Amino acid sequence: MWREYSSGYLKNNRATVVSIMTAAFISSLLLSLLGSLFYNMWKYEVERLRAEGDQYALMAMYLVRDANDEAPRMVFPFFLLIMGLASFSLIMILHNSFAVTMHTRIHQFGILSGIGATPKQIRRCLMQEAAFLCALPVVAGTFLGIVGSMGLLALIETLTREVEGRRPHVFGYHPLLLLFTFLATGITIGISAWLPARRLSVMTPLEAIKNTGELHLKRKRHSPLLSALFGVEGELAGNALKAQRRALRTASVSLLLSMTAFTLMQCFFTLSGISTRETYFEKYQDAWDIMVTVKDTGIEAFGETEQIREIPGVENVVMYQKAQAKRRITEEEMSEELKANGGFSHDSGKYVTREQDGFLVSAPIVILDDASFLAYCGQIGAPQRTDGVVIRNLICDVTNPDFRHPQYMPYIKGSRTTGLLEKNGGAGAEVPVLACTAEVPVLREEYATLDKYELVHFVPVNLWKEMENQTGGAGEDIFIRILCRKGTGLEESQAIQNEITGRLAGAYTIESENRIREYETNDRKIQGMMLVFGSFCVLLALIGVGNVFSNTFGFVRQRKREFARYLSVGMTPQELRKMFCIEVFVLAGRPMLWSLAVAFFAVGAMLRASYMEPAVFLDEAPFLPVGIFMLAIGGTVAFAYFLSWRRMRKINLTEVLRDDTMM
Repeated sequence: MWREYSSGYLKNNRATVVSIMTAAFISSLLLSLLGSLFYNMWKYEVERLRAEGDQYALMAMYLVRDANDEAPRMVFPFFLLIMGLASFSLIMILHNSFAVTMHTRIHQFGILSGIGATPKQIRRCLMQEAAFLCALPVVAGTFLGIVGSMGLLALIETLTREVEGRRPHVFGYHPLLLLFTFLATGITIGISAWLPARRLSVMTPLEAIKNTGELHLKRKRHSPLLSALFGVEGELAGNALKAQRRALRTASVSLLLSMTAFTLMQCFFTLSGISTRETYFEKYQDAWDIMVTVKDTGIEAFGETEQIREIPGVENVVMYQKAQAKRRITEEEMSEELKANGGFSHDSGKYVTREQDGFLVSAPIVILDDASFLAYCGQIGAPQRTDGVVIRNLICDVTNPDFRHPQYMPYIKGSRTTGLLEKNGGAGAEVPVLACTAEVPVLREEYATLDKYELVHFVPVNLWKEMENQTGGAGEDIFIRILCRKGTGLEESQAIQNEITGRLAGAYTIESENRIREYETNDRKIQGMMLVFGSFCVLLALIGVGNVFSNTFGFVRQRKREFARYLSVGMTPQELRKMFCIEVFVLAGRPMLWSLAVAFFAVGAMLRASYMEPAVFLDEAPFLPVGIFMLAIGGTVAFAYFLSWRRMRKINLTEVLRDDTMM
């Protein structure tokens, strides 16, 4: 009997069938996608650690003693936590879908219970229907999730293929993961169906027969905004949405989260891209094309600089090394502008040490090869000698928090000599000053970023050989900044980089960077991250839209009765259609407005924190992708209501009001 009853119900309620199957399909797709992505992330880390020979870290990844076990063991607490949270969220969503469809049958089950059906039989009937409807969507969603993860990882692999240190990754999948995915999906759907089935089965026959399955408000609520905008139809639409508030909760939350997350993601990456471009790539695009770091080598021992300058396509080469020292500054040496700005009174003692005869500040040393130092002296109009230093005579206004637009002033007055001390004190070296200038060599360096009181000194190698022992020595590495000819593209700069590394790799341990490649790699990284985050935003939107379809199809019978009453008191079909359009406007428009409001305040806070002008951001603001995403969601919600309206627009008034059991 129960089989015939379920077969007849499912045959005559295709919309209900589609809504449940859609919810099950999306749930299995999400769980399969999460599981496959996590497994491949873990697999990539295992392959990387195995290649690096890190056995301890490898055993930690396996969580077993035998690091050579070729069959991965899916016993990862983090993975279980993520899957658990995803399953819990999906239970809330699926539970709502099952509850909506089961709620429409309360009247029928009351009649069946009145003629002898037991609660256990009703639960079994509902659970069998759920299993029958969800079996095929679960299988299809699981395998589509695997295919989707393959495509997503392949795209990420393409975007990050050129990233330095990135190992090629081959997609993998383990049979145990498939079994685990089916198990997690089955448990998720089972709990989701069992909760409303249990609640329905324990209702008394009298309660069930009296229940028509319609949604009512305990108290009618006035919707002033909708009434003012749309009149009576707006008031009725507002009450209809409030009556469905619990049923539409999943849709409201999912659509709000997806729109907000997508909008914030687009705004954040746009703002981050502008900031990175302004403060790094555009700032240094004329400063370097190739950077080579020579490890554990002193600048005085490196003799291949001239060979690098002779490579075809190389326009300018500067070799330099960095060292740290201290400099004592007296009141008399301080510039008048610095004194007027409070001198060192704004420092809490973290960067400036107060002494009886002055102030001890950091004095970083940049050691340039002699040829580059002489060219720098000629550039600033200083004597072209290698027996003195050049001082960067700038200090920013530390009272101005705008790091993007700092205000500078002279640091010290001009002098003939400068005292450089060791880090921990000492006599130091007394050297002549060739110039105090605001102009610095063209290097990929930033000065006085953390310590605003640094007084930077540029020193030639010739002088450094004499003063090195008195100032504590230089750093372990030297840096070679190479500028190529203007108009050099990626292929030509890559060839020059390969030529340089080929000449140096045999004798030194080196690392090299290519500005053009870094710029493209940075773009690919951002695209990859946006792709991953955007995919989860789309999944959230699909969950919300699926809930909308479930509700619009699941409440067709109740809404037919509702609309029949409205028609009986004189409303026209056009007014009912307007009411549906208002519901679409509210259901899709409310999360749009909320997400835009959140994005407005969030972007405002980010702009204030980064001191970026709003006009700069607005020139590149992601209006198009955000608009397309929101319009796609709004259009899909409207389509769900359109399909529901097509089923409801031809209402037989007499039949609807007479037949309480009409489906």
